[in-house]
Amino acid sequence: MAASISKGFALCYFFIAVSQGVLLRSKSNSKRDGTPTPIVMWHGMGDSCCARGIGRLQQILQSNIAGVYVHSIEIGANEQEDFANSYFMSVNKQVEQVCRNISSNPLLQNGYHAIGFSQGGQFLRAVAQRCPMGMRNLVTLGGQHQGVFGLPRCPPGSAVICTYIRQLLDKGAMTDFVQERLVQAQYWHDSLKEEEYRSKSLFLADINNEVTKNATYKENLQKLKNFVMVKFLKDSMVYPDESEWFGYYCPGQATEICSLRNSTLYQEDWLGLKAMDQAGKLKFIPAAGDHLQFTTEWFLKTIVGPYLSS
Repeated sequence: MAASISKGFALCYFFIAVSQGVLLRSKSNSKRDGTPTPIVMWHGMGDSCCARGIGRLQQILQSNIAGVYVHSIEIGANEQEDFANSYFMSVNKQVEQVCRNISSNPLLQNGYHAIGFSQGGQFLRAVAQRCPMGMRNLVTLGGQHQGVFGLPRCPPGSAVICTYIRQLLDKGAMTDFVQERLVQAQYWHDSLKEEEYRSKSLFLADINNEVTKNATYKENLQKLKNFVMVKFLKDSMVYPDESEWFGYYCPGQATEICSLRNSTLYQEDWLGLKAMDQAGKLKFIPAAGDHLQFTTEWFLKTIVGPYLSS
């Protein structure tokens, strides 16, 4: 059983096609002592801090950015707990733990870049808004910034867990019982029931400033130098995939898509995204594949070079 679980989260989400990288060195924007800016990573659903896929990405970063420190977030005492907590732990408590860990890590005190994979993307955005502590560039790959309205497919090795998740969501994603226990319910966004979503969502509605307009969230997010959102153009995991670029279904239905720039959140600038866009801080990057499927060559050229190596 343990072996099958380990295999499942080791293979989840994405496959990296290994190609020859070019050593990326930063000079002009490195820290003053010459070392590159550290990188904080947060994995997605059904994964763990140190599984083969995420571990391989950490190796790629360390091999291609000379001397870089990479911190891969682990929620729990070991990989098995980290895996379980990606399904069954309060997201707000997870963010609180990460804030404490970053504030107590001496290697992150002079600033860091952050990269989140799938749900790890919106979780790191919550860190940027609640306890930024020097976050410079935030990169989200397949993050669900406006949530999801469906759970069509789960990572390999997670079939039993996903069946249970679907049962909970069917019983009521917005009930207190489910909201307090299921990670995916905490970014569930029923566009047919916007008022219920806003009143009962324990995580997403808060970090999107949809209930109380938290001026600190808006101020902190705008401290980022770049907010980079990667959308996978053939994504079969995230419904709707426009959530990866902060868009969503238009209110009151689940067919027509409204882009970020056409949303009330943007037009009234609840989070400062409009101001960031006008300042050139928002980057919308397309990726050709399915959810979290990309090559090392693409990762180095499109993400690491421009946003993680300085």
